[in-house]
Parts: sequence; C-alpha cells; structure tokens
Amino acid sequence: MAAPSAPRPPRPRKEPQPLVIPRNAAEEQRLRLERLMRNPEKTVPIPEKLNEWAPRPPPEFVRDVMGSSAGAGSGEFHVYRHLRRREYQRQDFMDAMAEKQRLDEEFQKKLERNKMIAEEQTAKRRRKRSQVWCWGLSVEPSDCVVRGTRVPDCSAWCLPLHCLSVFVR
Repeated sequence: MAAPSAPRPPRPRKEPQPLVIPRNAAEEQRLRLERLMRNPEKTVPIPEKLNEWAPRPPPEFVRDVMGSSAGAGSGEFHVYRHLRRREYQRQDFMDAMAEKQRLDEEFQKKLERNKMIAEEQTAKRRRKRSQVWCWGLSVEPSDCVVRGTRVPDCSAWCLPLHCLSVFVR
C-alpha cells in the first residue's frame, strides 16, 4: 500500500452561473459576446473556410454491372443503382457550377457597366465644374477677362464688378 500523503487543499469553487436561455438571435449573440469579453486576452478560434464539396470523379471502368435488366442478380441492381445515383449527382453538381459561373460573369459585367456609368457621370460633373460663368454665360477659362487681363484658371462666377465680360477672340 502507498504511503499516506499530505491532504490536498480544497479546490476553489467556481461561482454558479445563472442559466440564461436566449429568446432570440440577438440575445444569443449578446451572450456569446459577453462570454468572449470576460477574458479579452484569450484567443478566439476563427474557423477556416470549408472547402466546397465536389463529387468523386467517375470510375474509369465499371466491371460486372448488368444494370436493371433481366439476368442481373439480386445484388447487381444495387451496385448499378449506386453508380447511377453518383453519376446523376455529379451531373447536377456540374450544372450547378456552370450556373454559378454564369451568374458570376453576369455580376462582373454588371459591375463593369455600373463603373462605366459612374465614370461618365463623374466626367460630366467635372466638365460642369470646370466651366467658367461670365454674366450667366458659359465660357472657356482663357476667354474670361478680369480687369483687362486674361485669367486662364478663372473658375469662379465673374460678377459685373469684377469682369468686363469681354470675350477675347
């Protein structure tokens, strides 16, 4: 028998946590955040993105499959049925991937179209901002004359007091 050892000190007890049942998704999220924030130094596990499921490739050669026709044994039909199910599943997967690729291409085209429209509108607004208004008329900046001198970068409203409104040609 082993020699008697010193008695262990009692283990500190955790304070009992009240049982809280979340009533909705927001409350569940709040409880999770509170639990995470109790110990901010603890690292939070962030799960990796799962790889997309892909069916197994079809077998190169299937041996001894008679199909569902007459002459097949009782076990052969089940082999045929499983192979057929896997092939239908593979075809459905390929159709879904083609549809997803088509939708992605449409989305990219729509993004490009929206970007082009936004650039055109921005260019139009930039042109309007760069115009010089002299007595309510749009003129080129080089045509604006302020007190007898040409002002190439005039971009403000030229009022009658500041501008002779003479267009130099």
